[in-house]
Amino acid sequence: MHEIKLEAVTATETNFAPFGRLIRPDESAGRGTKFYNDAVAVWDIPGMVTDADATISVARAHSRPMSVIWMERHFKHTQVFMPVNGEPFHLVVAPPNDKHVPDIDDVRAFTFDGKAGVMLNLGTWHEFPFAIDRAADIAVFLRRETNANLEAFENGEAIGGDLEKRNIQTRLGVEFVI
Repeated sequence: MHEIKLEAVTATETNFAPFGRLIRPDESAGRGTKFYNDAVAVWDIPGMVTDADATISVARAHSRPMSVIWMERHFKHTQVFMPVNGEPFHLVVAPPNDKHVPDIDDVRAFTFDGKAGVMLNLGTWHEFPFAIDRAADIAVFLRRETNANLEAFENGEAIGGDLEKRNIQTRLGVEFVI
């Protein structure tokens, strides 16, 4: 198997734009509420897409080898990963395409500092976040159908109406390592 090393770069609004958007407070867009005056500021995060019953799960990403085995994508919702305990994490992504695997040359690794979350564009290929130093607790916003699709594990992969999860090592013969 051919190993491809990925250098994880710090995610910014600009360099992550092809894959999705960072989620964090935006001082220029904040607004007060009718009930708490300026004591509570609210930031709307535009662009979330889902066409059905959604759920929020909290996942604890423990330390694991920084090797990408699977990459997946979603067709019906913009998945969100939101840090809960402030721990940094790496996220490996590739832009949407019309193939059943990501394009090897377009796979990238990003580091999130634990102070901002991320909303992936529809169809963005991704591996589940990697904890860096300590376990990272991450709220995951997704469709309930997606969880059901993940349970339909067959031949080392899962597929369903909102999910295509492929074994990248087997299908592409490469190992992406952060």
